[in-house]
Amino acid sequence: MVDLVFVLRGRQLPHEHRVLLAAALEAALPWLAGAPGAGVHRLNVADAPAGGAAQALLAQRTRLVLRLPRARAADAAALTGQTLDIGGHALCVGALHARELRPWGTLYAHLVALEAGVDEAAFMQQVEHELDRLGLPCRPICGRPQRLESGRLQGHSLMLDGLSAAQSLRLQDLGLGPHRRLGCGLFVPHRSAAAVGAPA
Repeated sequence: MVDLVFVLRGRQLPHEHRVLLAAALEAALPWLAGAPGAGVHRLNVADAPAGGAAQALLAQRTRLVLRLPRARAADAAALTGQTLDIGGHALCVGALHARELRPWGTLYAHLVALEAGVDEAAFMQQVEHELDRLGLPCRPICGRPQRLESGRLQGHSLMLDGLSAAQSLRLQDLGLGPHRRLGCGLFVPHRSAAAVGAPA
């Protein structure tokens, strides 16, 4: 797997835009839905000022990041130059570069959406079961509960500590739980456990 990082131009998006973004990307890249493990990292947005609660502002340096099988990297270049309609807001996709996955011992996911939802004890039980199944012993640290997309996505932020280099790369390849194209279960390197409490 590899992360492809695209420059973005746009001003604002609907506050709940993950489903809309995934649909627009799947329309632009029809193979995306069937690409094993393909994911869309969450966008860096900020809440709009008072009066625009349903909107989110796109930061100037926000990038669109797709985690894709390496064999699909060249195909994804077709996104460059396209304008995506995200709930009536234009999102222009610019140049891209590839970013290799890094084998850090601590990984973080903004949202892991398992069947347990926001029940922390049940969530952690499922996390430990999945890690055992994948043969990835490590120390999971559960973060705050998250409810997004009008409750469609429920889970917790999650940090995993004590991974070997090989385990780290494997987990970034595989992810954890469903809804990768909605930004769930995608792990990135992190330096501090403080991020576990950050909003998704």
